[in-house]
Amino acid sequence: MTGARDSGQLTRRRFVTAAALASFHAGGARAQRGVPRVGLVSGGERSLANLLAGLRDAGWAPGQTVIVEYRPTEGEAGRYDAAVASALAAGLDVLVVTSSNGIAAARRLTSTVPVVAVDLESDPVASNFVNSLARPGGNLTGLFLDIPEMSGKLVQLLHEARPRLGRIGIVWDANIAGAQLLATETSARMAGIASRSVPVRSSADLEPAIVELTRERVGALVVLSSPLMRLNQQRIDELALRQRLPSITMFGLLESGVGLLSYGPDLDDMQRRAAVYVDRILKGRPVRELPVERPAKFELAVNLRTANLLGLELPRSLLLRADRVIR
Repeated sequence: MTGARDSGQLTRRRFVTAAALASFHAGGARAQRGVPRVGLVSGGERSLANLLAGLRDAGWAPGQTVIVEYRPTEGEAGRYDAAVASALAAGLDVLVVTSSNGIAAARRLTSTVPVVAVDLESDPVASNFVNSLARPGGNLTGLFLDIPEMSGKLVQLLHEARPRLGRIGIVWDANIAGAQLLATETSARMAGIASRSVPVRSSADLEPAIVELTRERVGALVVLSSPLMRLNQQRIDELALRQRLPSITMFGLLESGVGLLSYGPDLDDMQRRAAVYVDRILKGRPVRELPVERPAKFELAVNLRTANLLGLELPRSLLLRADRVIR
């Protein structure tokens, strides 16, 4: 049943992507010469919807006054180079990428096209993406959150939800999340909690990883951040619940999801704000002078439905601090 559902979701996702691409290419054919082109290399169509909404808010009409060249990657690390190369071949004025995998591909393939990044996993200065937050200095800027600093908060919240927690399982993307893993293991150790981690490299690795952690008798699950994890959030939550594992993630809980906790930045808002950078660049602002932004809004979400299914009574202090409670 899981395979059939995944196949159906993938078919629908491909249909939506194909329809979106057809729409944008049709708009490009109708557009007059000189209409700017913006590339988007991203895991899925939610980031596409956010970028389009941001462009409209800034006064642009996608398909008419701006052409969007969308190249999806499904969060798979091996697809970014080809996706970025394909987008650049369209003759871009600006390229938007939504992960450190996308940044790495863009840096390999262009030093001239302005790049706007939305990246939760990297420190842009330490990674040498920019010279400084205030003055990036090259052809790249955008919105960044250095995820490792969040790891202690995730462990703390999970421990608060399950005070007798002795051991956590950690699922992490081996293509991108090494720094997060180290920070999470350190945070758990400082809290007196043992940890066991299992790496994944593709969506096919997720179910075996969670089953393995269940066999290791972990008491809860921490899901580290990457585009692969974001795109598979609901599936991960369902797998964790099937194994009766409380889980916490960086990404906001979906109304239809079954994860227990989430804490992190408003990623939809970050992706919409990428359009503000695009707007400024298309109007002549040098990308090297556009400061890097950090997210200002963070949300704690608690899923009481899942808590009830797991037989957990969450402390009132946690519920009072929650920005959103799913009942």
